[in-house]
Amino acid sequence: MSSLLTRDEYRAIADTLVLPSGAYIDGRFAASASGESFETINPATGDRLAAIAACGESDVDKAVEKAREAFEDGRWSRLHPSERKKVIIRLCKLIRRHRHELAVLESLDSGKPINDIETVDLPETLHCLEWHAETADKIYDQVAPAGDDAVAMVVREPIGVVGAVLPWNFPILMMAWKIGPALAAGNSMVVKPAEETSMSALKIAELASEAGLPRGVLNVVTGPGETTGKAVGLHSDIDMVSFTGSTEVGRLFLEYAARSNLKRVVLECGGKNPCIVLDDAEDLDVVASHAVQAVFWNMGENCSANSRLIVHEAIKDRLIERIAHRVREWRTGDPLDPSNRLGAIVSKGQHERILGYIEKGKAEGAKLVLGGEAIAQGDGFFIAPTIFDGVRPEMTIAREEIFGPVLAILTVGSADEAVQVANDTPYGLAASVFTGNVKRAHRLARAIRAGTVTVNCYGEGDISTPFGGYKQSGFGGRDNGVQAHDQYTELKTIWIDVSDSDVESSID
Repeated sequence: MSSLLTRDEYRAIADTLVLPSGAYIDGRFAASASGESFETINPATGDRLAAIAACGESDVDKAVEKAREAFEDGRWSRLHPSERKKVIIRLCKLIRRHRHELAVLESLDSGKPINDIETVDLPETLHCLEWHAETADKIYDQVAPAGDDAVAMVVREPIGVVGAVLPWNFPILMMAWKIGPALAAGNSMVVKPAEETSMSALKIAELASEAGLPRGVLNVVTGPGETTGKAVGLHSDIDMVSFTGSTEVGRLFLEYAARSNLKRVVLECGGKNPCIVLDDAEDLDVVASHAVQAVFWNMGENCSANSRLIVHEAIKDRLIERIAHRVREWRTGDPLDPSNRLGAIVSKGQHERILGYIEKGKAEGAKLVLGGEAIAQGDGFFIAPTIFDGVRPEMTIAREEIFGPVLAILTVGSADEAVQVANDTPYGLAASVFTGNVKRAHRLARAIRAGTVTVNCYGEGDISTPFGGYKQSGFGGRDNGVQAHDQYTELKTIWIDVSDSDVESSID
């Protein structure tokens, strides 16, 4: 990927962008059948960006019909895996060619810092798509040990029509997490982006067609979750739904599956992730750097954010001092300025929700160390990075997912107490442990009930490692890794009798 552009260059791109507005069905853009639309807003300015098609049941029906046609006639599902790989690789080349345009589109729509999109989101998107494309013709089926009288094959087949429901915090990257393995496996798709961030998904679908993806294979329906998303969840000709978003909405997709065709549902939901720092952590400056990245990256709008810092009492004050110092280096402002580390909160509603949690923290007796207020910048939605100390496990800011730049610090006196506090949550998506003792590291990593546990660092693994959660953080499958392919396929046993009664039981 090339180096970052300047703020003026990004603004020049923004001024000339042609913003998508229609849904993308059967290889072309179209208005909703009802003619209804909704406005998408630039959260950094409060300005209207575009009117996007508000798809209803009839639009979802059409998208599913075209996806089913494409699947059944085999234009993609029965294409040789190496040919599917070539198309996805061509899509990656087009994404690279349009990377600055996509970055600006994403930043305008979501408020994300252009720096993050250019240096993290887009490179990881490309790596994800390329990795799954290359995997398409390298995953082997199996032959079971059935003896000499039978051949027993265990084969994977694409599941059919996949509904993918995306979150608003990482629109391009989460789309890649889903379309990468699903398309590589041979499925057709109906993608429903978040209402707040629809435009990059529409652009990716258009580029996919340009890359040679057959029409009907990748469709994008736009609109509110309570109408468009619900229609996807209830549709009886969608074979599975992969959902990333809140636990509350994830529950709805289980209900939709039960009320319709018992479609497979894969959920990656919320998190209230702990970061444990023990008294033998080796370098508090390094720990502080990871802790700040873990909670404030993407304005805290991250399901794997370590929003609970569980720190040993012997080092807490020294660590807080280092964290506060590093946070002050993270500038908040215009998302199109690559020097800013923090951008705008995605919407007015989310902005108000986060500020409500901050006030709740103050009211319940937590000690405000830093931030705690909105940042006045025109009509944009900005919040200062906020740190609370003296947080008790029963406080609201220690229990509920805030999805904003708010860190809750809890003090413990031992490793056992730290694990107890870490696991005292209905969530189990991710966690981090900082310790200089390798035995402690192994023991704590095993004891924490979370899908990903990092030791002496913050992260989610990489494309080769499965990502998903325990408890109310989701179930049913994993994003990333070869395991991601499994959730988009069905396993079939083919048993072939090769015995011959005319053949003598022994050969001389």
